[in-house]
Amino acid sequence: MTETFETIRYTADVVCIRGGAVLLIERGWPPHKGQLALPGGHVDPGETSRAAAARELLEETGVHVDPFDLALIGIYDAPDRDPRGRYVTAAYLVTVPDDTTARAGDDAAAVRWIPLDKARGLAFDHTDIVTTARYRQNSPF
Repeated sequence: MTETFETIRYTADVVCIRGGAVLLIERGWPPHKGQLALPGGHVDPGETSRAAAARELLEETGVHVDPFDLALIGIYDAPDRDPRGRYVTAAYLVTVPDDTTARAGDDAAAVRWIPLDKARGLAFDHTDIVTTARYRQNSPF
């Protein structure tokens, strides 16, 4: 029997909520250049996904959160979720104060606060991640 191996890349994404809006970035690079997406990126060697999520949020939007304030939404690992290959992401949810501001940073062409119920058609599977976050936010559990 022959084993088959594939390269799997590990990433972290953040659903950052302010009031009834989610913070999205406009992707400044392919794939999905120009589309809206959640802030996120690769987990660096020696880094946890939680720490990577907080770091990526800061780098891409200027929003600082304590990694321990991030709540795991889920692991997203569909084989075709990214056209560059196999990516597995840990998605986190964080709520920030209503006066939180954001600015486009590392790899983001722009940032936008979009009403949660309007966050559709996002890059990758980010619409699914936001939908799950909305459900979790409204769930008593």
